[in-house]
Amino acid sequence: MVKIRLQRKGAKKKPYYHVVVADSRTRRDGRNIDVVGFYNPVSTNEETQVKLDAEKILHWYRRGAQPTETVEGLIKKQGIELTTK
Repeated sequence: MVKIRLQRKGAKKKPYYHVVVADSRTRRDGRNIDVVGFYNPVSTNEETQVKLDAEKILHWYRRGAQPTETVEGLIKKQGIELTTK
């Protein structure tokens, strides 16, 4: 199964995450298929905290990729509606 999930980057105690499309059997920081955005929980600026590519997310969602709970929350926070049209 293909998942839309977070891939951890950054230094110790200063994490940031890439939002990636990856096979669910791969490791968290392992190989990914596509990078669809980023999430920086440390940033205080709303604009630089989350950046998602809506077109890529919808493209992968329509092809069966399932977002994790955390990523689904980020998608809703950005106002992207997941539809299967």
